[in-house]
Amino acid sequence: MADSPITPPPGDPVGARPGQEACPRHPDRVTGLRCTRCERPACPECLREASVGYQCVDCVNEGRRTTRTARTFVGAEFTGPKTLVTPLLIAVNVLMFVITAVQSGSLVDNARGSSLFQALVMWTPAVAIEDEWWRLVTSGFLHFGPAHLALNMIALYVLGRDLEPVFGRLRFTAVYFVSLLGGGVAVYLFGATLSAVAGASGAVYGLMGAMLVAVLRLKLSPGPALGVIGLNVVLSFTLPGISLLGHLGGLVIGAALTAGLVYAPARKRDTYQAVVIAGAVVLLVVLVFVRTGQLL
Repeated sequence: MADSPITPPPGDPVGARPGQEACPRHPDRVTGLRCTRCERPACPECLREASVGYQCVDCVNEGRRTTRTARTFVGAEFTGPKTLVTPLLIAVNVLMFVITAVQSGSLVDNARGSSLFQALVMWTPAVAIEDEWWRLVTSGFLHFGPAHLALNMIALYVLGRDLEPVFGRLRFTAVYFVSLLGGGVAVYLFGATLSAVAGASGAVYGLMGAMLVAVLRLKLSPGPALGVIGLNVVLSFTLPGISLLGHLGGLVIGAALTAGLVYAPARKRDTYQAVVIAGAVVLLVVLVFVRTGQLL
């Protein structure tokens, strides 16, 4: 008489002891452990430590999907006070200064004799005649001497430290670069055609405008923000060699763009903000084409 194999009932794998079941992800493994959330059996490999007990990987993933992410009043995901874009921008500006200083052989007079500086500085004839439109932006990463660089980078650090965590990396980057472009376009529209202009001041002033709009949106006292902006505007008028047009252009564009971001309706906010940013860039580009037509 032949032996007949005994088939274990479903859910009762071979070798299972009382109180043990198979892990759903690994049917060949029996376990007496369970997820504290769904109470399904799970082997040690499929469990993750939670605030209370252990949860299976399915519950952990579900929790991540359903957890509401904290967002700022601008609509950005708040990830903490750490900044990434701000130190990267500072590093790029410092690197560009070092390269121009090495090329010129002078720390103070780095503009003279630097081929990189001459190729990227804001020079209206080059933009209008040679179609070197990139100078409208690249000039914002060049500085005349270490003092010029230090003042702008300190201001960028202070403003970026407060604004980037609130605006988020994408929105902060957009405000910075559109303001930088706005400063360059203001110089192109209204500045002297034979003057070379450089510096991150347009972008920095754009961040000042963003700070003021954010303070007003939060209904905080605008006194400190207005004081900082007023002081810098006074310096723009009084210090020699300062591009007032670049400063004011960045300030106006930064404030206007930020107003479009912070006052965007909550419904479809991301789409509205993307349209505002794209619209600002298109407007500035159109102004460049109009000015070029006037100069040619």
